[in-house]
Amino acid sequence: MTTLERIQAKLKQLQQEADALIARKAQVAVDQIRELMLKHGLTTADIEAKAKARREAVTKEKLPPKYRNAKTGETWSGHARPPAWIKDVKDRTRFLIDSTGIPSAKLKRVTTKGNAKRTPLPAKYRDPKSGATWSGRGPAPAWLASAKDRNKFLIDSGSTVSLKATKSKAALNGSAVSKKTRAKTSATPPAKKASASRKSTATSAKTKAVAKKISSRRASAPKKASAAASNTAAPA
Repeated sequence: MTTLERIQAKLKQLQQEADALIARKAQVAVDQIRELMLKHGLTTADIEAKAKARREAVTKEKLPPKYRNAKTGETWSGHARPPAWIKDVKDRTRFLIDSTGIPSAKLKRVTTKGNAKRTPLPAKYRDPKSGATWSGRGPAPAWLASAKDRNKFLIDSGSTVSLKATKSKAALNGSAVSKKTRAKTSATPPAKKASASRKSTATSAKTKAVAKKISSRRASAPKKASAAASNTAAPA
């Protein structure tokens, strides 16, 4: 039966074997380095001087910062290994900075007569807990991305403007509808009156025509009767 002591003893033995292998590989590397140094006539002082000169050159040619942590003030140029505060961030645009040090995520480009300049966008949303703001452009920050109703994060000035715009649009739509209805109501009665007057005119014309026919018939009836009487009296 395997006991804890046996496992620990085996682990110790394996660790000793691993250390021996590492030491042998390190010795091989040291031998190769010594051969190269003897071959090219180099010493450890030469290697240290070269390394120091390279470090100083990198320090002098330090790249300008491209990202800044707003909480700690740490910066990163965007090259080499990223620091811990930005290493696991998926969207790094909110840490971007321009030459003036203002985060570029809060800036927009405005072109005037061929010259481009940046002006900050007004804040539209605010987190009441942290005080962080967002203009409504670009990717939403973490405190607003998962919010179902973003209206509760609207800043008062922005919400007032939006309400005024909505009211003005509703008023304009209402006035347009009322004008249309007035136009329809004002245009409908004259048409009905015109049709009614036309119908009454046609009816009166028909009545007059019938009356004329009746009167002409009545006028011609005595003449026809006298003519018939004269015709019957003539042979006697």
